[in-house]
Amino acid sequence: MKLAGMASNRGRNLLNIADRAPGGARFSVILTNHADAPVLDAAADRSIPTEVVERDEDEGRRAHEERVLEALADYDVDLVCLDGYMRILSDTFLDAMPTTLNVHPSLLPAFPGMDAWGDALETGVDVTGCTVHAVTDATDADGVPIESAVDGGPVVTQEPIPVYEGDDEDTLADRVLYEGEFRAYPRAVKWFAEDAVAIDWDENTVSVDGDQGGSFPERRLLSDDRVDTLRYGENPHQDAAVYADNTCSEASVVHAEQLNEGAKALSYNNYNDADGALNLIKEFDEPAAAVIKHTNPAGCATANSLAEAYADALSTDPQSAFGGIVALNRECDVATAEQIIDSFKEIVVAPGYTDDALDVLFEKDNLRVLDVGEPDELSEISEPLTEKPIVGGRLVQERDLQQLTEDDLEVVSERDPTAEQIETMLFAWQTLKHVKSNGILFAKGTETVGIGMGQVSRVDAVRLAGMKAEEHAQGKDAAGAVMASDAFFPFPDGIEEAASAGIEAVIQPGGSKNDDMVIEAADEHDMVMVMTGQRSFRHD
Repeated sequence: MKLAGMASNRGRNLLNIADRAPGGARFSVILTNHADAPVLDAAADRSIPTEVVERDEDEGRRAHEERVLEALADYDVDLVCLDGYMRILSDTFLDAMPTTLNVHPSLLPAFPGMDAWGDALETGVDVTGCTVHAVTDATDADGVPIESAVDGGPVVTQEPIPVYEGDDEDTLADRVLYEGEFRAYPRAVKWFAEDAVAIDWDENTVSVDGDQGGSFPERRLLSDDRVDTLRYGENPHQDAAVYADNTCSEASVVHAEQLNEGAKALSYNNYNDADGALNLIKEFDEPAAAVIKHTNPAGCATANSLAEAYADALSTDPQSAFGGIVALNRECDVATAEQIIDSFKEIVVAPGYTDDALDVLFEKDNLRVLDVGEPDELSEISEPLTEKPIVGGRLVQERDLQQLTEDDLEVVSERDPTAEQIETMLFAWQTLKHVKSNGILFAKGTETVGIGMGQVSRVDAVRLAGMKAEEHAQGKDAAGAVMASDAFFPFPDGIEEAASAGIEAVIQPGGSKNDDMVIEAADEHDMVMVMTGQRSFRHD
């Protein structure tokens, strides 16, 4: 798409569009009505042709526009972009040119006119922003502006910007330009470049392909409220804060009540780990407990009682569980609470506590006790997406809500799994979803016995899980256990390592070009092997 830009001063939006080339759009020319406009030098630095058409003192609006059209006649133009072009355009220009866009520093129809920032501050609004709109004729037959029609064209896109206490016109203008207009204007140009825009001039409306919502709309607007500033971030030299989405109805640590008010507040790492622990125990309907350290499970189990589940989870790796986060999916009872305080823990997260359990837990001054609501609320999943900020943007994906059943398992080994092994495989797979990749998990029954997480080599993850089961687990080992792998085995070496640890059954996605070799290795060791056809990577 070929653009014509028109500005009277700096033309910062035009330069931003030139530098970003949204949708491949390029400027054929930038025109100004002031011979000393800074945009001329900036355009020349970018090798963009320029034109100057100043208005003579006694020249009428339409006559001046005719000269502007003459200056643009030799350029190929598909879209006109105005940026601080301090002349209202009449139908003389607009009818002769393709669609003309303008950006206005408010959320139209609020605060049209020349003093949008001042009007926003005087009115006391909490949010203002900017609007990119198609320009329509706002003049009468004599070329005189009709004030009520100025800035009244169809809205293409808007960008909200908060107004903060203490803002003045300069600070607000800076934020609207660099956080608002620099987002909204290139977005609009990209849509036009991709032929995704339809304008209904009679109805004064715009529709954009792909911007009708859904899980992944063309744009995302986020608005969260700060809950608190934190002591520091991941490390003491990093400042941090926690924000809340108050529309979230799912059980969360952000909205959890901290019951022991005298204990210190949660840190950045506490929030992160507690969120991981809570998400893990949401996987299970049976009484479940998990201990999390640095967002990885040190142990997880389900059992007939909460106290039994916690004991099984803790015994997977009590050394690593020191200073960890405990999550429970049932009301915490006194038997479970007494076990929790036997060793140092940072936080307990549960859907309620008995009075006796609270008396026990409150014996530890700095054990933070979080109540996330009723037990039946843990199964309510209201947040379908997860996101990760990265420098310059965000990654957004569907949440990993896969729940395998026995019907999803393809037996590829000569040996068939027993009913008990299938139960363990399904438990291991649901837990493994919460282990950082490359992830390997050893399990017996419905409890973990060794976890190898975050390794850059899958065979090293197997070795780590075996070492944990042999050296750290209490009262259990890997002999006869099930191994779960979050992705396929590229070579048989991982199976060889598992066999030496005593593994008798494997659940893995499959899909390697060496699957036949891997299956052959499992058969040589009389192992059961099933494939899920889907992996469970977790990289955050």
